[in-house]
Amino acid sequence: MRTFILLVIGSFVGTAQATAIDFARPDATVRVATTNATLDPTIRKTATGEAFVAATFKPSPSPALTLTPAQGAWHWPANGTMRLRVQNGMPWPVTLTIDVASGDKHLTATVGLPPGPPQTLSLPLHATSPRAFGMHAGPPMPFDDGTTRRLVATNVDGAIDANAITRVTFSTPQPGAPQTLLFGTLDDVAGDDDLRRAYTGIVDRYGQFTRATWPEKIADDAALKQRANAASVATPAANLDRYGGRIDLPAMQATGWFHTQKQGDRWWLVTPEGHAFFSLGVNAVNLTDGRTYVQGREFMFTAPPKAGAPHTGSADSRSDQGSQRDIGMNHGLWWDIYAANVARSLGDDANAAWRRRTVDRLKRWRFNTLGNWSDPAFAGDHRIAYTVPILIVGDYNTVATGFDYWGRMPDPFDPKFAAATDAAVAKATKGVRDDPWLLGYFADNELAWAGQGPQGRWALATGSLAQGPESPAKQAFLAYLKKTRGDVAAFAKAWGVAVTSWDQVAASRFKAPDPNEAHPAIAADDIAFLKLYAGKYFETVATSLKKADPHHLFLGGRLAVRTPEVEEASARYADVTSINTYTDVPEHGFDIAAFRRYDKPAMITEFHFGSADRGPFGNGVAAVASEEERGKAYARFVDAAVASGVLVGTHWFQYVDQPVTGRVLDGENAHIGLVGITDIPFEGFTRSVTDTNARAGGGSGGGR
Repeated sequence: MRTFILLVIGSFVGTAQATAIDFARPDATVRVATTNATLDPTIRKTATGEAFVAATFKPSPSPALTLTPAQGAWHWPANGTMRLRVQNGMPWPVTLTIDVASGDKHLTATVGLPPGPPQTLSLPLHATSPRAFGMHAGPPMPFDDGTTRRLVATNVDGAIDANAITRVTFSTPQPGAPQTLLFGTLDDVAGDDDLRRAYTGIVDRYGQFTRATWPEKIADDAALKQRANAASVATPAANLDRYGGRIDLPAMQATGWFHTQKQGDRWWLVTPEGHAFFSLGVNAVNLTDGRTYVQGREFMFTAPPKAGAPHTGSADSRSDQGSQRDIGMNHGLWWDIYAANVARSLGDDANAAWRRRTVDRLKRWRFNTLGNWSDPAFAGDHRIAYTVPILIVGDYNTVATGFDYWGRMPDPFDPKFAAATDAAVAKATKGVRDDPWLLGYFADNELAWAGQGPQGRWALATGSLAQGPESPAKQAFLAYLKKTRGDVAAFAKAWGVAVTSWDQVAASRFKAPDPNEAHPAIAADDIAFLKLYAGKYFETVATSLKKADPHHLFLGGRLAVRTPEVEEASARYADVTSINTYTDVPEHGFDIAAFRRYDKPAMITEFHFGSADRGPFGNGVAAVASEEERGKAYARFVDAAVASGVLVGTHWFQYVDQPVTGRVLDGENAHIGLVGITDIPFEGFTRSVTDTNARAGGGSGGGR
């Protein structure tokens, strides 16, 4: 480690006051140490006269440059900001980690420094993230505020005592080659105006990001109307029946309803007219997905609406469930930007016209199904197959798994759950049970079938045993254990737990051990209970649904977090198992081989690929580098699904891009749509999608 001396303008007796460090002019009041790095004292001046010195971080696990006061500690303002003038000396982006310490307390952030001119790196002296501002992903950095090129750390973790800063460390994580950065001055300022400035004026009157351009971005109402209403020429699909079934393949049984059938070695959905059907669907095809909160965030919009303006309303998304727990600015006035833009292109009474235009687009792009969360009004149009969700709510017992992103798991052993299921099924089937265009029903959505981490598979079992004796799930598990293990002594030995009576196990907060090699009975019993749990859930839903609507398909539970026991139970009771997975190809998301063994079909009911080059800051759960790569990724995924022989459909999530400032539900703000928030299609992507869909779903020609 080498130590250098740098000039510090300020006082360093005991506790230092405001700090201004000039890297180019050394003095004895502050020390800089290097670890696997070098600091060249040669002054390098910019065109504007700024002085910088070069630090080179060598290839090693964590090369670093560390500043410490020669005496005492630095006194920085609470909730203030550290500013660093810095320039990337490389022709590529360099990752820089900043660690500010006060004794054993740390505040850390990692930023990407792009090549180019000098910039001001701002580090808020408190923890923050885009979620605190109501969105999942923050605005891209750096940005030009008109006077300065700024790079604000929008993700900062930890906590410090700003009154006693003892160390500031800059490091690069394991560089493969020497990385040179130029350092100018470092100072601290009161307040976090830089952070607020990063989010100020980022959305224009059309809901578009203001600091970037892309081919589909529009500047005025005339352009929006012209481009949203433009209809490219489409070649009518041939060799398809009225529902989208393939008449070029051998005919199958015609029942008057969608159903499943195996032909040779592959499973198919079958249209009411008896033709093979691969469901190419789109989720969330509705007019209400462009809602984003404005209240408390007015500074983010160049033209925020007032309360009572068209396409506004109010809501409250505050809750303790995982999807909303740490989201800020999440209640009050919202603005439906997408609906406002649709009204600009189609008029204020646009619902019916929007549905016609949307179905025309989807059919032109060779989609044949409306996926989950889509506008129920499409059901009356009878031009495209659709799906219906069964959303089971009630005052039944629930079980925590530790994941609980959308809430706790329903307890299917609770008689109240069966009653709630019957009520939900009656509501879902009303008015559609005799409609041949209905593909089928989903039950719930992405339930917390497992927890997180390597032992997450057992979370429902351990969560059930942690409940009190009144829990129906716990009663079911205890009944199984007593039947299987006999007396409590045998159970205690098999599980390696110090209990002498079943009452101790039945008591609240019983802590069940995770499965381990020394006690294989734990895993065996947990697996058996998870099979009981999943079987009870799917049997309850299937029985209720088939009684209310014997014609249509039970499409499973849209499984995201799942276990082998859940997949097996779904395959047993559902007509089709629905899987939500965000992977490069389906087989990397779930066990396709298992479904071949079960000899039952499955369907991917959520997948997508997003990029960050069309406005919204997020690039989705499955990110790709660019808009062009989205089309390639779509083709790779759908082609693999068709080739599997067991998958009978793929449903894209979602139709419309999410708002730049995050959707009302939980702040998601990704570019994952077929159309933008202006309702203008992404032509390059939809062209690729059309070619893939025409290949996967049949029908000659590719529409555009």
